[in-house]
Amino acid sequence: MKLGRNLPSLVTMGVFVLLYAACAAQFPFMLSGRVAGNLLTDNAFLGVLAVGMTVVILSGGIDLSVGAVVAFVGVLLAILIGDGVNPFLAFTLALAAGTAFGALLGAAIHLLQAPPFIVTLAGMFLARGACFLLTTESIPIDHPAYAELASGGAGLSVSAWVMLLAFAGGAVMLRLTRFGADVRAIGGDARAAELIGVRIGRTTAAIYAFSGFCAALAGILFSIYTQSAHSLAGVGLELDAIAAVVIGGTLLSGGYGGLLGSFFGVMILGLIQSYIIFTGTLSSWWAKIAAGLLLFLFIVVQRVLMLLPRRAE
Repeated sequence: MKLGRNLPSLVTMGVFVLLYAACAAQFPFMLSGRVAGNLLTDNAFLGVLAVGMTVVILSGGIDLSVGAVVAFVGVLLAILIGDGVNPFLAFTLALAAGTAFGALLGAAIHLLQAPPFIVTLAGMFLARGACFLLTTESIPIDHPAYAELASGGAGLSVSAWVMLLAFAGGAVMLRLTRFGADVRAIGGDARAAELIGVRIGRTTAAIYAFSGFCAALAGILFSIYTQSAHSLAGVGLELDAIAAVVIGGTLLSGGYGGLLGSFFGVMILGLIQSYIIFTGTLSSWWAKIAAGLLLFLFIVVQRVLMLLPRRAE
């Protein structure tokens, strides 16, 4: 039974290993540490988004606002830093804003008893509209601290380390804290969770606050990666995060999944994109097609796993 529950994550890891081996067979230099480091760095902002999205989907929810929050944070940072604010103070303000925005969405979902899809869709429009109120132009971010943060040095980049720490910290939170247990309980059966003492309202607000925090952190990493900000940045990024989480084996119905699978889901999407770039002959849209095919594959795997216990009965 335990093997069956872990099967989606194991399949994800196996698919990643097979894809990496196939890419390395065609491009042997992909086995170098530099390429592996670039794979982590190039997908760091998506990985951090996937951490927050995994927690949300585990609870049986969805968060469509995160891509717009990434854009808003980037624009906010560009304006603050351009006005002379210390970058690290600007980072703190951006993280606080993202966390507060997520908490408001979570509170609205609970108090209004509205579907998370609708509430976070409204949040997406609000955050994206706020971006255009601040600016409609691309703003370069020229600051020595950004140049230092973007440089990888001899080892992994700062962004890569932040992503790895986010996955590690999120995994510990889900496995070893009361909050993590409450998230899984709500995703499994919200009514039963309430009967055993889970405070649904407070936990829901905390879940979306965590997602907002991760979105703001991803926005910081995205601004470091691009060294600029634009109101149209991050369009569709929320869908990439959802795809990575589902490919990683987390059930969209909630209650089951984990961050290890989500990590490899992010790496699979990044590997597909890297392969397309290395070939130089394929359109970038093939990455979307490949991601769609993988989504169908993992939806089938999840459906089979859900049917097996019923047949056993």
